[in-house]
Amino acid sequence: MPQISDRVQTFTDSVIRRMTRISNKYGAINLSQGFPDFDPPKPMLDALAKAAYEGPHQYSVTFGAKNLRDALAAKQGKAIGRDIDPDREIVVTCGGTEAMMCAMMTICNPGDKVMVFSPFYENYGADAILSGADPIYVPLVPPEYDFDISLVEKGFRDGAKAIVVCNPSNPCGKVFTWEELMSIGELAVKYDAYVVTDEVYEHLVYEPYHHVYMSSLPGMFEHTITCNSLSKTFSITGWRLGYLIGPENVVEAARKVHDFLTVGAAAPLQEAAVAGLMMPDTYYDELRAMYTAKRDFVLSGLDRTGLKHNVPQGTYFIMLDIQEFLDMESFAGYTDLEFCEWMIKEIGVAAVPGSSFFREEINRYIRIHFARGEDILGEAIDRLAKLKELNG
Repeated sequence: MPQISDRVQTFTDSVIRRMTRISNKYGAINLSQGFPDFDPPKPMLDALAKAAYEGPHQYSVTFGAKNLRDALAAKQGKAIGRDIDPDREIVVTCGGTEAMMCAMMTICNPGDKVMVFSPFYENYGADAILSGADPIYVPLVPPEYDFDISLVEKGFRDGAKAIVVCNPSNPCGKVFTWEELMSIGELAVKYDAYVVTDEVYEHLVYEPYHHVYMSSLPGMFEHTITCNSLSKTFSITGWRLGYLIGPENVVEAARKVHDFLTVGAAAPLQEAAVAGLMMPDTYYDELRAMYTAKRDFVLSGLDRTGLKHNVPQGTYFIMLDIQEFLDMESFAGYTDLEFCEWMIKEIGVAAVPGSSFFREEINRYIRIHFARGEDILGEAIDRLAKLKELNG
């Protein structure tokens, strides 16, 4: 038979989404794939119902409906303290996933190098490979997930064209400080490189931490390509609405990539999303308060069970340390993936093996999320408590 491409043999399917399929098969509580189980805000649902009968139902402008780009420019311009031109500096994409793919394919030539912090959202490595680039991994070291800035400079010095910064970070919940982002940004300017940011969790940052937009730092807008999504902010992961913001020359090129990748995002969903972007700032305060309560509820439950975990500064993910179980005779030789598969079948809770996020040979962490109702989270904690019974 004819050969398929070499590139698709260098990475697997999404382990995250695989865990959801296994979870569904066994009826487990799905804390693996990070999507909420509650509805979007009512104004967006009302706008969607209106669009269902009144349209638009045909193609919108390829790079995004004008009213949506205007609303995005107003919201994000306020956030970074700079006017954003909706006609030249934004492209609406089919989710943040496509925004990242567009960014990579826009700036990378075959053989270019791109730095990625590890652990990382699993798409980044595949995105680099699909765009013909070679990923360079920079460790975020547990348990604090700090990094060595000298390794970042080494990556730039070795020719990296860009660095991907997920802030707040999926999977570990790290929120990069102003000082950390400045140090990265200064190196990007020094080596005339790009910072590609994933800021999907911009509004899920817990006190006393604060989200700093890379593009808001002095001199960084021209060196930053911001990839973002409405999915997590408005609980619309299935709508697949994202966007890319950057300097005009980058956006002009990214629009061409986007056009031939997907043509455009769904027109009626773009129309409905405008209603969400018009909501007052109190919406984001209430969102943060809701997720803060969920985080605290789950962390206190994990503490009662004695399970080891980190304390996320942002996102809705928690990393559990399962080394004590892997050291038990009954799990001898288990990988974190095999442990997750066992946990789905025997404990009834689905998580994601940490090895799908780490480039390093680390086999002791699993990731859960808390974007679920409190009743479901409570039941999940009760089931996870059974793990401690394994130790007597």
